[in-house]
Parts: sequence; C-alpha cells; structure tokens
Amino acid sequence: MLFSLIKNRRSIRKYKKQEIEKDKIKKLIKAVLFSPSSKASYPCEFIFVNDKELLAKLSQSKPHGSAFLANAPLGIVVTADPTKSDVWIEDASIATTFILLAAEALGLGACWIQIRKRKYSDTIDTEEYIKNILSVPDNKRVLAMVGVGYPEETKLPRQEGDLEYGKIFFNQYGKY
Repeated sequence: MLFSLIKNRRSIRKYKKQEIEKDKIKKLIKAVLFSPSSKASYPCEFIFVNDKELLAKLSQSKPHGSAFLANAPLGIVVTADPTKSDVWIEDASIATTFILLAAEALGLGACWIQIRKRKYSDTIDTEEYIKNILSVPDNKRVLAMVGVGYPEETKLPRQEGDLEYGKIFFNQYGKY
C-alpha cells in the first residue's frame, strides 16, 4: 500500500469546487502530528487555511508557483521554531511529506509550495509576506505551504522504467 501511494502521488494543482470533509481534515491533522522529528523536539506548527479570502492572499505569495492555491479548498502552512531544533528544515520537510502522502491516501490531491528562500517582491520575501497575513510570530519560520483538494486533473503514476537507477550506489559513491 505504501509503495502504491509513493508511486501514484503527483503534484496536483487543479481542484474541484468541493469542500474537504471534516473527518478528512482531522486525518490530515493526525498524520502531520504523527510525523517524526529529530530528538523528539517537534518544532513544527501548522496553520490550516480554508478561508477563501486568505487563500487568495496566500496564492499571491510569490510570482510563480503559488497562484493555484486560490482555487484550493484547503491550504496548510508549515511553520517551525528554529530555537527548538537545529534541523527544523528537515523536520518541517518530513512533516510536509507526511501531508502529501496522507492526502493521497485520502483520495485528495496536493502540491508543495516552496516558501523558504523565495521572494514576494524586491523588498519583501515570501516568508515575511505570509507571516504578516497569518500573524505568525517573528520567532517562527515558514518552510512551505501545501494546497489540498479533490483533484480536477489526472496525472499518470510515475513509471518504473523512468527511474534513474544510475543514481544508486552500494557502499561507495560510483560503485554499483
């Protein structure tokens, strides 16, 4: 089952105009709270956004790659406290991946929107833009957002023949 989820999970950016049921949102919440963290520090916090006006504002958070969020029924903002973990980026990345896999398992489509190290404009970065909209405290960092909804598009699963086995080595780099 897990390998099927991994194979079938694709970035979905087009969603049906269908709300996500509360029980599915609760399962997404549980999935992300079950995600592991280094030294059990759990530095991540999550903002689930289903307000259309806020989603529209968040969809403008960077010039490319976030516009589709305006049509998503749900956006999840992944934040972390860097004082709780020196590897907050890794912890938040794992949590974001858990969201993507849980969405797939629930029959939902999802897509990661990179926030950290992206620019909203020449004078403000995307992270600051989002913090201002959602009142995220200054001591928190924003790694990513995830758009979630019922897929309006169909993408074929990745094919095993497309896998790049030449990137795999055993015991030493460059050895097969």
